Amino acid sequence: MFDNLTEKLSGALRSLSGRGTLTEANVREAMRSVETALLEADVHREIVTEFCSQVLAEALGTDVLKSVRPEEQMVAIVHQKLVDLMGPSAAKLALVEPSPTVVMLCGLQGAGKTTTAGKIAAWLGKRGKSVLLAACDLQRPAAVEQLRIVAEGAASASAGCRIAFHGEPDKCAEHGAAVGVAVGVAKRALARARSEKFDVLIVDTAGRLHIDDALMTELQAVDRAIEPHEILLVVDAMTGQDAANSAKAFHARLALDGIVLTKLDSDARGGAALTVKRVTGAPIKFVGVSERWDGLDEFDPRRMAGRILGMGDVVALVEKAQEQVDEAESERLAKKMSEGRLTMDDFLSQLRSLRRMGPLKQLLGMLPGVGQMVKDVDIDEKQFDHIEGMIRSMTKRERDNPTILDRSRVKRIASGSGTDAAEVGRLTKQFEMMQKMMKQMAGGGMAAMASRMQALGQPGGGGMPSSAGALSAAPKSRFKQRPKR
Repeated sequence: MFDNLTEKLSGALRSLSGRGTLTEANVREAMRSVETALLEADVHREIVTEFCSQVLAEALGTDVLKSVRPEEQMVAIVHQKLVDLMGPSAAKLALVEPSPTVVMLCGLQGAGKTTTAGKIAAWLGKRGKSVLLAACDLQRPAAVEQLRIVAEGAASASAGCRIAFHGEPDKCAEHGAAVGVAVGVAKRALARARSEKFDVLIVDTAGRLHIDDALMTELQAVDRAIEPHEILLVVDAMTGQDAANSAKAFHARLALDGIVLTKLDSDARGGAALTVKRVTGAPIKFVGVSERWDGLDEFDPRRMAGRILGMGDVVALVEKAQEQVDEAESERLAKKMSEGRLTMDDFLSQLRSLRRMGPLKQLLGMLPGVGQMVKDVDIDEKQFDHIEGMIRSMTKRERDNPTILDRSRVKRIASGSGTDAAEVGRLTKQFEMMQKMMKQMAGGGMAAMASRMQALGQPGGGGMPSSAGALSAAPKSRFKQRPKR
C-alpha cells in the first residue's frame, strides 16, 4: 500500500541526507517535493498546503537547526504531522454492556459494505464475541443472499464462535423495497439479537451509486429505529478525494462514529487515508488490507504513518503472529530447536502458520526498510505448495530423520509430490543447514559462531549478539465501553 507515496516522500526526505544543517532553502526544496507527492496521492490541495506549512514552520525551529542528522529530524517531523492528520490517536470499536452492541454500516454501492460486515464479524469472532449479521439492504434482491454467504464464510473463519445471519428475502421488492420495510427488518433483527443474547449486531444497509435523498432518508429511519452505538461509513480508498467528499456528505446527515477504508491494498495513492479524518472529523477505525477474512486491521495513525514513510509496522507483524501461533506449541518447538531435534513435521507446522498470517510479500513489507525493496519483487507463493507436497510425500520415519533419504527414497518423494529429485535434495540440504544453525545458536553458540565468521573474514561477525533476542508480546486488545446513545 502507498507504494508511490512512500517512494516519493522517502526520496524527498533523503535529499536532505549529507546536509550539515537544515536551512530554509533546503527545507523548502524538500517540501516542494513532499507537496507534489501528496497532491499526486490525491490529497486535497487545501490539506496539502496546511500540512506542508506546519512541517515547514516546525522544521525551521532552533532545535532542528542544531541537529547533526537533519534528514532524521525531518522524518520525525513529517511522521508526527501525518499522525496528527490521520489521528492523532487510535480509535477503537466501542462495545457496550449490556449487549448487544449495535453497529450500523453505511456507504455507497460498491464500496464493500457487505464484505466488510463479514470481516468485522470474523474479527470480533476471533476475540470471542458472538455476532448477528442483519441484511437490511432490500434495494437489491441479491444483497440478502450475498450477506448470507458472507456470514457463513465469517463463521467458518472463526471456528468456535457464534456468527449467525438474519435475513428476510421475501421483503425485497423487484425495484427496491419501501423505507419502512428496511426499518422493520432492522427492528426484528435487534429483537432477535437481544433474545438470543448476541454480543454484537451488525446491520448491513442499502447503498446507491451516488448520494441522494432517498438513500439518506432510509438510513436516517433505520438509525432512529435501532439507535446504533456505532455508525461506520464504508469507503472505497481507491476513489481518492471522492471518498472524502462522500464521507463528508454522510457525516452531515448521520453523525458518523467512524470510517472503514476498504481496498487499501489496491490503492497506490493513499489520499483517502490522509484526507477523510481531516474532512469529516470521524476517525478511521478499520482498514481493509486484503481479500482474506483476516484482511481487516484496526487503524492506528502512528503505525500507518510509519508504513507511509517506509518505516514498516513490526507491531502489526507481531500481532499477526500471535493470532496464528499457540504459545505452548511455540515453547515446545523452541526447546526442540535448541536441542537440534526439529523434524520436517515441525517445519511444516511453522510454514502453515506463516501462510495463515497472510501473503509473504505483505508480511515482508511490515519490516522496516524492506517494503520498498520487495515492491517490485514477484514472490511465488506456489513454492510453499511444492515444499508442503514434498514433506507430505515422506513417510513418518523420513520426516523425523531426513538423513535416511537415499536416491530411491528421493525419487519416490519427487514422484509423489510432482516435483523433481533436485528440488527434494535442496529441501533436505536447507533443512540440515537449519538444524546445524539451531544447535550453534543454543546455549551461547551464537558468540562462537560469530567468532568463526569473523576469523573467516565473513560479514556479520563483529556485531552479532551473544544470544538471540525475542520479540515481546504486543498487548491484547481492550474493548472500551460507552453508554448507549
